[in-house]
Amino acid sequence: MITASGVTFAYDGTPVLDGVGLAAPAGGVLGLIGPNGSGKTTLLRILYTALRPRSGAVLLDGEPVVDLPGRELARRIAVVAQESPPELPISVAEMVLLGRSPHRSSLRSFTGDDHAVAATALRRVGMREHAERSFSLLSGGEKQRVLIARALAQEAGHLLLDEPTNHLDIRYQHEVLGLVRALGITTVVVLHDLNLAARYCDRLVLLDGGTVAATGPTAEVLRPEVLEPVYRVSVRRFDEDDCVQLVFRPRAEPAVRPR
Repeated sequence: MITASGVTFAYDGTPVLDGVGLAAPAGGVLGLIGPNGSGKTTLLRILYTALRPRSGAVLLDGEPVVDLPGRELARRIAVVAQESPPELPISVAEMVLLGRSPHRSSLRSFTGDDHAVAATALRRVGMREHAERSFSLLSGGEKQRVLIARALAQEAGHLLLDEPTNHLDIRYQHEVLGLVRALGITTVVVLHDLNLAARYCDRLVLLDGGTVAATGPTAEVLRPEVLEPVYRVSVRRFDEDDCVQLVFRPRAEPAVRPR
């Protein structure tokens, strides 16, 4: 379980987060949603200590994340960030094997079991046949799937993802998020697409201007009266058999009278 309370943060004196809290239940998928600049990625980076908050606390299964050694944290949290990794001259298989690094000492080579875990992770994201290709020559969508495979190979009990569906077509958006949900591990994911959030998240935190505008079960947060003041668009909601679906329209601008 990942929890945060009273988190504040600022870039060069400009407040970005103000008293934010969340609770990602064990085995569930928590989505971070909100307009651009609302603090979603900043909050996610604080959860895995890439940033340190001005105040507040982040706990991993009851332990402060800032107290965990780097290798221990890497065994327990896998991260798929927006930042692209450096263009190293390595193969797809070698990139995914890096996910096994927290389980090996620096002087030990990867074992047969490590290679098997990496191959399984590649298969799960539909990239097994590309194992020997150069990672640097892949398309943006292919790279994204390989990075998710690397996180899966890490076999951590917690998974943090920042816009994992970027560069993916509709099929792989659903396949990747369906896979993430089926893992059954504690997951926090930043998403812009609210319909993807509706289908694959158990709970949501809606951020607006660095504060929590709403939080709770997905169906309770994705209501027009909650979303419209935050996104400033008109929202229509349709309740399907298995999830909520949303349709958005720009708000009508008031007519300008001719002078």
